[in-house]
Parts: sequence; structure tokens; C-alpha cells
Amino acid sequence: MTLTWTDLITLDLGKLNDAVAEWKTAAEELAKLHGTVRDGLVKKSEAARWEGVNAAVTREFVRSAAKEVDDLQREAKSIHLVLADAHAELTQIQKQAKALADEARQGDPAHTPEPDPGLLVSDGGGGKVRVESSICDAKGPNQRTQDMIRWYADTLTGLVSHAAEVDAAATRALRASHGADPYNAGHAEYTSLDQDQLPRAMKLAALGKDAKPAQQAELRRLWQSLSPDARAQLWTAHRGDLLAAGLFNPSVKQVAADRGSGKHGAEDIEWNDWVTRTKMQALVVLADSGDLNDASRHMKHYLDNTGTPMELPVDKMLTDNRGFQAHVDQLFLQGHEKQWREQALAEYDRNGGRPVVIPVETPNEGYYFSDAADPNWYYAVGGAQSNVTGVVTVMPGANGKPVVGLDYQVNVWDRYNWDQGKGVHIGTLEIPDGEPSQQHRVGLAQEFNMAGSSSVKHYELGNGAAAPAPDEPGRAGERSDPGRHARDGGGDVDR
Repeated sequence: MTLTWTDLITLDLGKLNDAVAEWKTAAEELAKLHGTVRDGLVKKSEAARWEGVNAAVTREFVRSAAKEVDDLQREAKSIHLVLADAHAELTQIQKQAKALADEARQGDPAHTPEPDPGLLVSDGGGGKVRVESSICDAKGPNQRTQDMIRWYADTLTGLVSHAAEVDAAATRALRASHGADPYNAGHAEYTSLDQDQLPRAMKLAALGKDAKPAQQAELRRLWQSLSPDARAQLWTAHRGDLLAAGLFNPSVKQVAADRGSGKHGAEDIEWNDWVTRTKMQALVVLADSGDLNDASRHMKHYLDNTGTPMELPVDKMLTDNRGFQAHVDQLFLQGHEKQWREQALAEYDRNGGRPVVIPVETPNEGYYFSDAADPNWYYAVGGAQSNVTGVVTVMPGANGKPVVGLDYQVNVWDRYNWDQGKGVHIGTLEIPDGEPSQQHRVGLAQEFNMAGSSSVKHYELGNGAAAPAPDEPGRAGERSDPGRHARDGGGDVDR
């Protein structure tokens, strides 16, 4: 039976918690009984000075009884730990699901320039979650609302899948612990769900860049479920594969900052629209001949009218714009370093000084590129959202002190659009406010999503060193870049 959205939010975890408590008590009582049998009955039987057939039979019976009590105790302890781990996981998933559903329903009345409407969340069947706009509009929801609908639907459906996977892992572990033999206890022993989930995570991670989107999503869910100790084992064995499989993909909302220009191709083309298109094509050439290579490339893609996503060269953005790099260093890295370090060291201590890995992700924050300081990225993206994703690792150091490191990447996303009121002025060419956005509404150009991530960098937390510089971007996006024309072409994602 497939777990549904309704199942997840109505799941009575109080009963599961009662079962956890009952099995904990059973394991503790069996431990006491085993101690009594081992230290009393078995010792007396082994020390008794008697010989013969009866003595041999009785001693073997006592030993067998003691072993059976020990097996029962280990089975009860295993069941208790599996149920406790499953309860903790499902409680967290259900709490997150309810909070996100409430957030979606409320919308954001304070968002500017227009409030975000509330969304309707319902069971989509087959483990899916349906999210719809609560406002009926003949034109349909605007771009930002469409992005919100997609993000909430995908995220909530992912939580349903996560809960189903935890439930399946617990079921397998309980069956292995019990062994399906009511007259013979003592089979597989579990201290947590790691023993079931880690082998699956290892298998998925080994796929690396060949992992399909569904496998990547499952791997990220397993990564969240694993204990810090199990994550360290997986990270040590498959660091490169995990990164290639998209482990650091951001999970925060990636949505348009505003409603956009409107519906694509909804209006009739007029003569001035062809004039504007000609001027924008001239701007592409003018910008490309100067230092506005990225602005030129993005405007060209807009005029190509495909609407396909484009990859942002984040290392180049960081290198080109020191203000943006300072934004990342100060807000994301320095702003979270102390908290991340303390959290990881606490886990390291709880793990007995063995390696641990903690996933980290910052909230998304906006950054607006300046026309005066950086016209290239001002016209290429304007304002963009960004965050940092990564892992904090704690490893035993050579001197006995733990070494706390951060592996991270910078993520940037935005939607290329020309809102009403936006114009462009490059060199001697000027296009008045509102005309670039009209190209989308009459179907001569099309808005598109932009997203990208930096190279993964590493540095130690707490030693006072500056964050590492971004990788050298090379000639990406410039006229002499040999791969530039391929990136400007079609496909699912322009690179």
C-alpha cells in the first residue's frame, strides 16, 4: 500500500511512542532476568559437584535457557531501538510537513510588490501532493505563484516519500530482528536504522553522475536520515560520487522574485515590437563587443524565445564582483561559522570522538548587482537569490584535537525577465521602460530560469583563516571561449 499525504499528516505517532516505551521496558526487564539467570542459575549449575546423565542434561538445559533469555533480551533491545529511531524520524517529517502545508495555505501577505496568495494543499493520490492557487484567475497564476506551487508540491511529495522509506526500512529491520520464528529468538541486531539505510545509500552514491533524478532525490533523503557517524562513513567512501549526484543541491525555495511580465504570447504583435526587437538584437552585438559578455548572452537567449533554463557561471560571478563575494563570505560563512562548529563538535563528542558529518544549508538571501559598479551582471541578472550548501566534518587530528572542516558551494538563481518599468541603456542604444517586457507578452522573446553553483571549496572552521577564493573562471562567456556557442544553443539547460 502506498503511503499518502493524508496518511502522513493523520499518522498517530502517539501509539508508536507507546510501543517504543513498552519495548524499552521489555528490554530492560529481560536484561535484569538475564543477569539473574547468568549470575545465579548458570553459575550454580556449573559449580555443582554432581555427575551422571542427569547432571549433563540439567547443565545443558540451564545453558540453553540462559541463552534463550539472552536472545530475547537482544531481540527486544533491537526492536526498541528500531522503533525509537523510526518514531524520531517520522515525528520530524510529520512536523515539517504540517508546518510547510500551513505556510503554503497562509501565503505571504507582506511580500512586495504584491502579496503571495494562499495555496490549497490536498492529497494527489499515489503518494503525490496537489498544490493549487486559491485565487481563480482567467489568466492563471503568475510566474512567482507557479514557482511556489511547484516548490511546495515537490517538497511535500518528497516528505511523503521520505516517510514511506523510513516506514519500509523499519519494517525490514523489525522482520530481520524477529526472524519470523516464534520459537527461536536472537537474529539480526540493530542499534538504529543506519544498518538498513546505509547500504542503500552506498549503492546509490556509487552511481555518481549517472544517478537519475529520482535516485538523487532518494539519496538526499537517506543522507538526512543517516546518523552523523553513518554520514561520515558514506562521505569518506563516496565524497566525489555524492557531489556528482547533486548532494549539495539547495532545498530552499527557488522561485521568481516577482510576477514577471505576464503570459507569454498573450498579446498581438505590433510594428513597434519589431522595432524594439531589432534594437535589442543590436544591443546583443554591442554588449558582446565590450565587457558585457554575460549580459549579451542572456539577452540573446531571451530573444531566442525558447524559455529553456540557463546555467549561471557562479565562480565567474564571484570573481567578477567583489561585493557579491563579500556578501557570501560575511552573510553565509562568517555568519554561520560559530554555530556550525559548535553543533558539529557536540555531535563528535556524543559519537565518542569518531568522525562525524553534519549537513548545513543557509537561508536564501538576495543580492542586487549595481549598474554603476558592474553593468555586466546588472543587465545579466539584476538581483539574484543565493545561499550556501555543504557539510561540516569533524575528524580526529594528529595532535588529538578534532579538526573541523567545511566543504561548501555557493548557489545562485534568478528568473530573467523585464518587468514593466524596466528599460536598458548600453552605449548609444537605449530602449525605453516597458518595451523589453513587451517582447515576452507578444511572443517574440521568452523569460527563462537561471541557476548555477560554484565549485566546491574546503576550509577549516575556527582557525581564523579567510574563506578560499573562487576557482579561476577562465574564459567562460567571453568571445574567445571555445565552448561559448554550445552554451548559447538549445537543449534542456543551456551551458
